[in-house]
Amino acid sequence: MDQLQETINNCYERADEIEKSGVYKDTGMKLREMVQFDFLQFLAYLCFSDGADMRAELAFIKTYLGYDFDIARLNQFKYQRLAVNYNTDPPRSLTYYTLRDLREKKTTSKESMAHQLLNAFQELGEAFIACNNVSSPLEIGRMTSYMNTMQQYLRSYGFSGLQTIYNLNWNKNASGSDSGKKNASDSLSTSGQNSGTSASVKSNASGQMNKSGSEDMNVDVILEELNSLIGLESVKQDIQNLVNIIKVQKLREARGMKQPNISLHMVFSGNPGTGKTTVARLLANIYKGLGVLSSGHLVEVDRSNLVVGYVGQTATKTAKVIDDALGGVLFIDEAYTLTAKKGENDFGQEAVDTLLKAMEDHRDDLIVIVAGYPDLMEEFLNSNPGLRSRFNKYIFFADYTAEELIKILELNCKKQQYKMTHAAKNAATKYFEQKVHEHSENFANAREVRNFMERAIAHQASRIVTLGDNVADDVLITFEKEDFLAAEKQ
Repeated sequence: MDQLQETINNCYERADEIEKSGVYKDTGMKLREMVQFDFLQFLAYLCFSDGADMRAELAFIKTYLGYDFDIARLNQFKYQRLAVNYNTDPPRSLTYYTLRDLREKKTTSKESMAHQLLNAFQELGEAFIACNNVSSPLEIGRMTSYMNTMQQYLRSYGFSGLQTIYNLNWNKNASGSDSGKKNASDSLSTSGQNSGTSASVKSNASGQMNKSGSEDMNVDVILEELNSLIGLESVKQDIQNLVNIIKVQKLREARGMKQPNISLHMVFSGNPGTGKTTVARLLANIYKGLGVLSSGHLVEVDRSNLVVGYVGQTATKTAKVIDDALGGVLFIDEAYTLTAKKGENDFGQEAVDTLLKAMEDHRDDLIVIVAGYPDLMEEFLNSNPGLRSRFNKYIFFADYTAEELIKILELNCKKQQYKMTHAAKNAATKYFEQKVHEHSENFANAREVRNFMERAIAHQASRIVTLGDNVADDVLITFEKEDFLAAEKQ
């Protein structure tokens, strides 16, 4: 038995222990089955990113997880099952490992079962990326993002001894053999320091992506992902202009020319559900690819993550968040709430003061993006002379049109393996046209589409369950007009 298989089996054994302890409540599957399924979802999330022959990846999944897929079935699984937001949501199994550790008060790396599961995800991902001798910046970026998601989750519960995943550099010549897995593990090693500097890279990996995995290709891949988003045309152009400026600055620097000191801190203004967080995440990766940031990870916070109702504690809490964001992008949603309250018992200004100092002290390896409603963001910037001088780049996120919302609905249906009848699509079109026309305060753009679809799924399920067990596959995946009409009324 090789080391990776032993690591996976150990996770299954820990799952059995947790289930016996009473922490895990029956969800219709054994906890070890949930772990196995979470592993599979993780690998499905990583694959289809490098354009390589899938045979090695399919063989890897069969060997280590016991799932015998062909490409079509894996593709179907990917779009049907990947409802997890890998940028914000930890695997379900990790939550139960965490509960067990908290109950036993074992939150250090040496004794925590959650740490063991986290390390298993990393080992599994590293070996999977190495197995087909081809990797892509997107594949590596997904690995980085999800590891950071899990670590942020554990940190929020006070777990210690976590190594921050910063710079996942890659050796393009890693083989699919056992030695290739070792190279992958070495290449993905990190220094474990929160200094914000680029992590140390061992083995044969270089300080940057080599050959076809160059920094420029990395940025091109991410820009391609950005441009594939529905709508946001002016945003895409703003980002492209910014990339062009940075590239020219790099050329001037390489040739010994002087260049102006350009602030990259930004204001994202727009209504809810217009893609601000999604674009911020892609922008963090772009900055990493251009060599502006050492890590390119995104730390997303709001007022509750920065402000404490006691003297002196807000500065400490804000400083900790800034420390976590070093090397990447600190994204502050609804930033105007930091200065909205002017009473003597509010400490939002203390968070702002700490933030302003950090933006100056770490200007070479920290970018701050503040976001919120357009009018309220203006009030926020006017509340402190130092704020407006720090943010000189503004990107406006317009509301989606009805046509764009329908495209988002169609894309969500495709991802979750649903389809609409012609009558159902017409009903949805009329609904979103009306919503866009009314433009109520509670309208949340793309989030409205997600909520609408969830309501339609609930109605479709209630309708289908009355048909008995012998339901045709086509019925299970089809939204009828009545499903959408019911969704409108809820």
